[in-house]
Amino acid sequence: MARALSQALGLPYHEMDALYFGGPGWRVNENFAEDVARIAGGTGWIIDSIGYPAVRDVLWDKADTIVWLDYPRRVIMPRVLRRSLRRSLLRERIFGGNREAWADWLTRDHPAWSAWRGHAERRAEITRRTRAEHFAPLRVVRLSAPAHAAAWLRAPH
Repeated sequence: MARALSQALGLPYHEMDALYFGGPGWRVNENFAEDVARIAGGTGWIIDSIGYPAVRDVLWDKADTIVWLDYPRRVIMPRVLRRSLRRSLLRERIFGGNREAWADWLTRDHPAWSAWRGHAERRAEITRRTRAEHFAPLRVVRLSAPAHAAAWLRAPH
């Protein structure tokens, strides 16, 4: 969605995990907060995440629109599992040159476990933020199914 929206609007797209992981060994980018603040201070941008806690307020304070893909677990989990399975099988390089390894599937931080465990918490956090007076100026587009997202993306913005 973020990439497609970036292309449709002609705005630069930034992948949150690529900003966060600065190199091999899943090393965290030591300039992460500064990099995100610089992007958020620009005139237009699209980031594909609610944002890591360290930068969440910076992003939400600078954004004008939040596109919330509020999909149920039954939609999210097969997608996460297929993506991680593909990455593990094909040994795809991702953020900072890292790869998902089979051993990672057994850790708490693996995307499958993280997506399952964090689904309700992320939903509650976004709900809280979108209802907060501080973020009232934000335009919130809440899409609850992939078909809704596809239709919205096709509409003029």
